[in-house]
Amino acid sequence: MAIGDQVTALGHVQLGELLLGRGTPYRWRSLSGWEDLPGLDSGSVNRADAHGAILGRLLAQPRVITLDGILIRARRGEIGAVVQQLGAATSVIDGEVPFVVQLDERGPLLAWVRATARAIPVERGYTLGTITGAAVQLTASDPRRYELLERTARAGLPTAEPGLDWNTAEGGLDAGLDFNGESGLDFGPPGSTGTLTARNDGTAPAHPVVEFRGPVSLPSLTNLATGDVLEYDLDLAADDLLAVDTGAGTVTLNGTTSRLYTATARSVPEQSWALWPGTADMAYRAAPGSSDPAASVAVRWRSAYW
Repeated sequence: MAIGDQVTALGHVQLGELLLGRGTPYRWRSLSGWEDLPGLDSGSVNRADAHGAILGRLLAQPRVITLDGILIRARRGEIGAVVQQLGAATSVIDGEVPFVVQLDERGPLLAWVRATARAIPVERGYTLGTITGAAVQLTASDPRRYELLERTARAGLPTAEPGLDWNTAEGGLDAGLDFNGESGLDFGPPGSTGTLTARNDGTAPAHPVVEFRGPVSLPSLTNLATGDVLEYDLDLAADDLLAVDTGAGTVTLNGTTSRLYTATARSVPEQSWALWPGTADMAYRAAPGSSDPAASVAVRWRSAYW
């Protein structure tokens, strides 16, 4: 099932496969930590001999999100099953699940979270099928929020256009005109520039997954907006896939084998290669003589928001 597939109305919140909000047994009163900036670690250092500080980087901490004032309602004989569903969705896990929220006309946003606290009051109304004041705390190790749609941009290696066929042995250039004059010169199939474009419509840097497919030697991708390069000194066969996850900082061949050590001296650390808000053009290149038209690169990303 698609991420956030049950979110269809304002106020809907989907945690994994559990939907909360209008039309469900779970209503919530407040959502804190979602529209707020996450906590920030500052790299600024106070000046020893002057006013102020030497400006440093700001790095975001994990985002802590709290659904508070949850009202749980069900028929008297079904309240246990409804509570159990909420408990299953907020159980202790090692990984993270998608958390999708739609608050207004801007549409839904996505974060990956896991439950770090849960409170379900057991009071007099419990046996009657009504629970008030429940709460769930969620923590997102990546504090950014993302659009649901994953975008993809692809390109092949640069190839020149074949140009005009002068056909000199058979009488020269054929203009190919018909009686209406609507045809003309055939320049052949268009070439490839080896460039692709990605747009991050958000407010935070997005870390894409870059996929190189062979056959190609020394594949590289340059972010022309920043000058940052990803380049790997290896040969990819026709059925090989080299996946670079710039968020996790991993480089894997065919999904299993790490090839992080093949990064060249030109290549920046993977986690520093990002798509900043706005449009970025990228150039796909390879070793001289590596020009197979089957070779390609794909960049997959979601627009990211603070």
